[in-house]
Amino acid sequence: MPSRSTDRFDAAIDLAARRVGDAAGALRPDGAPIAVLLDGKSGAGKTTLAALLRARWQGPVEVVALDDIYPGWDGLAAGADAARTQILEPWLSGRVARWRRWDWVRSAPGESMTTRPDASLIIEGSGVLTPASAALAPVRVWLDSPEEARRDRALARDGDAYRPYWERWAAQERWHVAEDDPRALATLVIGVP
Repeated sequence: MPSRSTDRFDAAIDLAARRVGDAAGALRPDGAPIAVLLDGKSGAGKTTLAALLRARWQGPVEVVALDDIYPGWDGLAAGADAARTQILEPWLSGRVARWRRWDWVRSAPGESMTTRPDASLIIEGSGVLTPASAALAPVRVWLDSPEEARRDRALARDGDAYRPYWERWAAQERWHVAEDDPRALATLVIGVP
């Protein structure tokens, strides 16, 4: 039986998906491709929200997770920059975006990936919302969630593989929040329990 906190999380993510969908729909009444950025600290619900948006999206959509781009455990800023320069900017200019997935096992660049320009683009991940990326995407979301709930979700999802890196990653997220102020850049700020 789902816990009360799981039910509240699911309801918040459902509401978030409706709000993001409505915002995107208002900006693209003709169904033209649009860029959406989903940011928030680890465990806030970005991946869950992106999956729900993908399932409900009207028309073609590409979803890119920064977890596939970050170059290792110290790569939050580098991953966000690569998402902007290698994916978002080419997509915006109507070109196929070509980028490399990060191979976490080998700790090296992995397979080559492409993102098509004729589909809407959702990029989700901690650090994605910066002043440079905000200028390129009309729908920008900051998911705000309490640390304890985020930590519980992230460790339940990734378990012992993430546990030793939680604080190391959280320090980079704190730097991102202080340096980039993604909450202020967001067009939607959504609280998630």
